[in-house]
Amino acid sequence: MSSRTAFSAAVPEIERETAGVTVEIGAVAIRLCLDEPDFERVLSTRYAGFLNPSARTVSEIDVCLKAQPTRAGHSLRVSRHGSVWRIERGDLVAEWDAISRRGWAKQHPNPYSIDAALRIVHTLLLAEEGGFLLHASSVVRDGRAFLFTGVSGAGKTTISQLAPSDATLLTDEISYIRRSGDGYRAYGTPFAGSLEKPGENISAPIAGAFLLSKGAQIKIEPVEQSMAARSLLRNILFFARDTELVNHLFEAALEFVSRIPVRKLIFTPEERVWDMIR
Repeated sequence: MSSRTAFSAAVPEIERETAGVTVEIGAVAIRLCLDEPDFERVLSTRYAGFLNPSARTVSEIDVCLKAQPTRAGHSLRVSRHGSVWRIERGDLVAEWDAISRRGWAKQHPNPYSIDAALRIVHTLLLAEEGGFLLHASSVVRDGRAFLFTGVSGAGKTTISQLAPSDATLLTDEISYIRRSGDGYRAYGTPFAGSLEKPGENISAPIAGAFLLSKGAQIKIEPVEQSMAARSLLRNILFFARDTELVNHLFEAALEFVSRIPVRKLIFTPEERVWDMIR
């Protein structure tokens, strides 16, 4: 049985003309086709600012609501069988075919449950072109994007809150990074962290990335490319022990640090830190 046939058998056909939303993140549009028209309004609110019904979609996911958990707990488990990726969590079970670029999801009637599937699908699509999702806040100022990454508690949200009024938040949680000519662009995402609000749906060329560390003073230190790549890899979204995907992301990190300056930013929570970010 083909993957496309398996999807069709697993999930009822959905009337796409009447139920569904097209969510465009990073200029990549994915159509969420729904079996419950009322849930369209819920998802429209969840992804407000990132809807584009006229966009050319690169993938479709049939979403069916399921009241009961798929398995105990909320830990994420991802596996691959040929071209089909399977995603399992307490509130969600989904499959996505990397060849046909079609998939299905059964989830709780929670507008945030589909986030996990969307993040994984975007990770796979980005990996094909040398891009990735990064646990990082990102901000646009003077037409240039800056990334701020680090371990939990390093200050990703704090640095975003300290940004001046002429800066625009792309995200305080997950940065969307795509290749663009000889450089990279950062895009806003609806995936929010502690600020509990989505970023703006805009993009800008990346001028630099900072590895965050809290300290008693504000200073910027150079970082060797090998160290920068290792630090980036620790924060790139990764969800399965898949050799092919690991290689893609490893190469993407090496390429990124060869083109974009990566420095260490040690800071105290003061607005003047932004005087040094350029």
